[in-house]
Amino acid sequence: NSLSQQGVLCRRYVTVMSWWEEERYPEGIKWKFLEHKGPVFAPPYEPLPENVKFYYDGKVMKLSTKAEEVATFFAKMLDHEYTTKEIFRKNFFKDWRKEMTSEEKSTITSLSKCDFTHMSQYFKAQTEARKQMSKEEKQKIKEENERLLKEYGYCVMDNHKERIANFKIEPPGLFRGRGNHPKMGMLKRRIMPEDIIINCSKDSKVPPPPPGHKWKEVRHDNKVTWLVSWTENIQGSIKYIMLNPSSRIKGEKDWQKYETARRLKKCVDKIRNQYREDWKSKEMKVRQRAVALYFIDKLALRAGNEKEEGETADTVGCCSLRVEHIKLHPELDGQEYVVEFDFLGKDSIRYYNKVPVEKRVFKNLQLFMENKQPEDDLFDRLNTSILNKHLQDLMEGLTAKVFRTYNASITLQQQLKELTNPDDNIPAKILSYNRANRAVAILCNHQRAPPKTFEKSMMNLQSKIDAKKEQLADARRELKSAKADAKVRRDEKSKNKKKAVQRIEEQLMKLEVQATDREENKQIALSTSKLNYLDPRISVAWCKKWGIPIEKIYNKTQREKFAWAIDMAEEDYEF
Repeated sequence: NSLSQQGVLCRRYVTVMSWWEEERYPEGIKWKFLEHKGPVFAPPYEPLPENVKFYYDGKVMKLSTKAEEVATFFAKMLDHEYTTKEIFRKNFFKDWRKEMTSEEKSTITSLSKCDFTHMSQYFKAQTEARKQMSKEEKQKIKEENERLLKEYGYCVMDNHKERIANFKIEPPGLFRGRGNHPKMGMLKRRIMPEDIIINCSKDSKVPPPPPGHKWKEVRHDNKVTWLVSWTENIQGSIKYIMLNPSSRIKGEKDWQKYETARRLKKCVDKIRNQYREDWKSKEMKVRQRAVALYFIDKLALRAGNEKEEGETADTVGCCSLRVEHIKLHPELDGQEYVVEFDFLGKDSIRYYNKVPVEKRVFKNLQLFMENKQPEDDLFDRLNTSILNKHLQDLMEGLTAKVFRTYNASITLQQQLKELTNPDDNIPAKILSYNRANRAVAILCNHQRAPPKTFEKSMMNLQSKIDAKKEQLADARRELKSAKADAKVRRDEKSKNKKKAVQRIEEQLMKLEVQATDREENKQIALSTSKLNYLDPRISVAWCKKWGIPIEKIYNKTQREKFAWAIDMAEEDYEF
């Protein structure tokens, strides 16, 4: 590097290390001062114009404001497959009726007689109108968003101005859930100031609630990193307004998480040897714990926390597996000692897998299942509390999630080494990266439904590929003709034609790689593992080693989240 380049690098390094060392939180995350403006609430409902009609049993029916608002949620989703699902329709209709007047309830008794078509068309027209907005109108909206960001999108924490991630409260709507969630279609109610807990320091200016309202509570807890919290009505889970992922405190927590997983790497062999020995224990409790830990390690299963009271989804984790969730095959598809898993995991995502296991694990599972009914617990001597205490005894800070983080990161690193071809161009190397990431997503069971527009987008991409192939055939014919002419007279024509062919070949390859990548990703969600389980220093080091622009792997928001890793990771980083 030139001296000027070295100067830039040195200044950048000093800036990063100043950021990192200026204020650490070694005794857990604790802030000293926190001040913010509170949340931005969803705008109030605006009734539909008079010319937008709702029909029941073929007749126009005027709805009350509350009932109309909930009806619009369904109308906006009318083209989505959710509204065809029986459980979605049943839950929606039940919650919708709670918002109706007594007269409306007596009239509207069947969802199948409801006609939301006119409403749906109105919202489609509104969407189209937004697309056709003038530059001035778009600029006005942009300026209003910037004003809100400036006022509500930042807080002061320990003398630093920090960006807030999600300062807007989610508007009301219909719950979708993931997988076949039993609560899909239920009404997500509007969040009011009376639902909100504000967290700030005692010596800060408490954000005022909207006129005529008051906060549920004002709290001063410096051991948590959330600014605002509330409890949503569908599953009773707590929602938070947090700092932006690029904030100092978030970077610190991320770094600590991956460092804990790296500590596991140093003792994982010892832990594996220990649970293998425990498979032979005289205590059934110890055997069950050891087999469960084997599954958590080998299959990246979640521990399986007990569900909240009233939770209707039949979801389980490793500790709460029942006899009905597994089948044992002494031999299957040419493999010995195969365990077939079939259960609903987190977010009602189905986990289905056929896995060959070690003989002693198989024999233990047979023992655990003896004289039990399908609905009985597989690990009847085990629960998450027992397992978590054991994990803490094995290594300070060890949890099932640390195992997932460790195995995910190690898998990515190994897959990148195996799949990356030094001679590949950038698109092919990125395909290799996505395939490595996909191996992790499969390990962690990060599934998704194929996007609604998948088939259409693939058809469009295939059309581009076909057109490019035709263009390449034409270019090759022109090159052949130019070579024939070159025998008669010397000119640059054949050289230019050859360059054109090479350029089109590269463009075609890029499109074909894109098609392959998109098809393979159809039902796999890559972002969950990339953002939560993969040490970003592995990805950054891989990019640096092979000259891949970091923006090809992480978008702008993700680069902000992993700024600490982008500046710290070296080309030879090993997890």
